[in-house]
Amino acid sequence: MVQAIININEHANRVLNILKAKYGLKDKSQAIEKMAEEYEQQILEPELKPDYIEKIKKIEQHGTFTKYKTIDQLKDDLENA
Repeated sequence: MVQAIININEHANRVLNILKAKYGLKDKSQAIEKMAEEYEQQILEPELKPDYIEKIKKIEQHGTFTKYKTIDQLKDDLENA
């Protein structure tokens, strides 16, 4: 476990307290960990996750792909599907 002394503003402090209450967390450290988990899931690019790379490899091996030269061809294909 890493320990850190941080300075946060009053608004960030209130947000951490809300997270503590909402998820029944013991302290602000757990609230910060929860924020980091949510940030990772929602904000970070999925290609950074190893399971995403494996998923793409499986799709490439077993999937069928159609190449389009223009956006109009793609739109026509989607509209007529």
